[in-house]
Amino acid sequence: MKTKLVFVVNSLQGGGAERVVSTLCSCLCKGNFDITIICLNKAEQAYKVAEEVKMIHLVNRRDTDNIFFRIWYALLTLFGLIFALKREKPKCAVSFMTTANLWTGFVCRLVAVPYFVSERITPDYTIHQFNNFLKWFSFKIYRKSRAIVVPARGIEECFKKYKAFESLKNFKTIHNPVSRFRVNDAPSVYPRRFVLGVGRLDKQKGFDLLIEAYHILKPDNVDLLISGEGPDREQLQAQIDSYGFQDRIKLIGFKNNIHDYYKQADMFVLSSRNEGYPNALVEAMSFGCAVIAADCEFGPSEIIDNERNGLLVKVNNVFAIARAMSKLLNDPILKFRISQNALMINQTNSLDAISAKWENLILSHV
Repeated sequence: MKTKLVFVVNSLQGGGAERVVSTLCSCLCKGNFDITIICLNKAEQAYKVAEEVKMIHLVNRRDTDNIFFRIWYALLTLFGLIFALKREKPKCAVSFMTTANLWTGFVCRLVAVPYFVSERITPDYTIHQFNNFLKWFSFKIYRKSRAIVVPARGIEECFKKYKAFESLKNFKTIHNPVSRFRVNDAPSVYPRRFVLGVGRLDKQKGFDLLIEAYHILKPDNVDLLISGEGPDREQLQAQIDSYGFQDRIKLIGFKNNIHDYYKQADMFVLSSRNEGYPNALVEAMSFGCAVIAADCEFGPSEIIDNERNGLLVKVNNVFAIARAMSKLLNDPILKFRISQNALMINQTNSLDAISAKWENLILSHV
C-alpha cells in the first residue's frame, strides 16, 4: 500500500520551486507514494504534473491592501488547509517556500500531522526580514519540522545568522533535480549565434548587469537572448534601447521549449545577485551548454568547479561577466571542455537520484 503524502505550495504558476515540486511529485507518485498537491492560491498552472497526482486549490486570492480582505483570505486559507488535511489524512506533509511553510507547519501542529519544510531562497529576503514575533513564530514552526530541507548548504549557514536558528540540527541539503524535457529534433530556434539568459525579469536575476556586460563586449556575430517575464521588462527594454541594441538584444518572453534554446546557445550566463539554487543553470548544463555564473549566494559555487564545468565570476561585476564571455567566445578548446564536463550534472542531479534522497528522508521520519 502506498504512503499518502501532501505537498503544499503557494501555487504552480511558475518559478524554480514550483518546477521542483511538480517534477518531484510526478516522479514520487510512480513509486511508493500517493500524492496530493495543495496550492494555497488558485492560479494558472505553468507546470504539468502526472495524472496520478491529485490537485487541490484553496483560495482565489487577489492582491489587495484592504485589511478586511486580507483577514478574510487568511481565514479561508486556514480552514481550507485544515479541512484538506483532515480529508486527505496524509502520513506527512511537505511544504515549499516560506509562506507555505508557516501555514503548513501551523495547521499540521493543529491536526497532528508530521511535516517537512523546504526553503528555496536565502532567508535574508524572507525570515530575516520579519519582525521579532514572526521570527520567533518561524523558529517554532521550523524547529518542530521533521527536517528543514534546503537546496544549497549556504542557505543553512545563512539561517544560522539569526541566533535562535543556531541551535537547530534538523537541516538537510538536497539539491534540485535536473528537469526532464521532451526533446525533439527541433529546427533552429534562432537564425544567429546567441548568448542566453533565463529567469524572471526582476532585479534579483541581474539581467541589467548582463545587458551592460554585452554592451561593453559588443560582440560582432553573437546576439543576446533573455527568456522570462517579470516586473522589470519595460526597464530592461529601455536599457536595451538606450544602447541602440534593439536588433541584437531581445527579450523573448517565457518559452515552453526553452530546452531548444539551451541546445543551440553559444553559452548560458547566470548574472543573478542572489539565488537559492539556480534551476536554469543546472538545466543549461544538462544540455552541454557552456555556462558562466555569478558567484552569488547561493548555489553556483556548489555546482560549478571553475574552468572545469563552467566559469565563476564575481557577483555584481559587469566587467567580470564581459571578460568571461570574451574568454569563451575566443577559446574554443576551453569552451568545449566546459561543455563536456557540464553534462555530468545529468548524473549528480538526476531526477532518480534526487527523488531517492527525498524518499529516504521521508520514509525515515514517518
